[in-house]
Amino acid sequence: MKTLIDLNADAGESFGRWRLGHDEALLPLVSSVNVACGWHAGDPATMRRSVELAKTSGTALGAHPGLPDLAGFGRRALALSPREAADACLYQYGALRGFADALGVGVTHVKPHGAFYGLTMRDPAVADAVADAVASVSTDLVVVLLAGPTADRIAKRGLRVAREAFADLEYDENGDIIIEPDPRPKDPRACAEQAVAILGGTVRTTAGTRVGVDADTICVHGDRPNAVEIATAIRERFADEGVTIAPMHDVLSAHRS
Repeated sequence: MKTLIDLNADAGESFGRWRLGHDEALLPLVSSVNVACGWHAGDPATMRRSVELAKTSGTALGAHPGLPDLAGFGRRALALSPREAADACLYQYGALRGFADALGVGVTHVKPHGAFYGLTMRDPAVADAVADAVASVSTDLVVVLLAGPTADRIAKRGLRVAREAFADLEYDENGDIIIEPDPRPKDPRACAEQAVAILGGTVRTTAGTRVGVDADTICVHGDRPNAVEIATAIRERFADEGVTIAPMHDVLSAHRS
């Protein structure tokens, strides 16, 4: 079982007067945060606040580019060509980078959101375009992709890839995640159990079978109503198992050395 892992959260997803998540309580519990960049969620004020929270909590800051779909929270499928996907990724990264630079915080990684993430799972050309776009900014910048064949293939090209698994999502028999359009509360203990199983290299599917997973980072969704309780349960379980939580760069260096 792995004893070093990154725990990440999707956050910064409020918009205007509409508030989503409990970022102030969640960010200190994770080692990396993926901040919405205004297309699927977020706005300039929320982005600034998210960068401030990452800075004060010592959480590694990442961009979370999504599809241009505020009404659907970026979870409805849209068609993007590889070039459009790369441009969307760079555009949103640049928006977050402006706030990060102003506040003296580095941006360490980029993780596509929702249906954009799903597109990288289904279309190898889009996954390559997104990874190449991230690497064009800096070879130290990490792209976060679902643990599996696509992430492995891109990593073999020499690009910085964090293979991701999910503590609070179900998996189908192919090892793909089942994205929920409207996340509901989940049993924190069950999520913690799934996180520990991931460290051991497997995850249980909805059919009751187990599939292999080789993860560098485990995600908790900030828009799940009890995300703070889930992250707390995972941290407590990891402490019991002697697992250390660290930012992606440290985990990648250890796992791939």
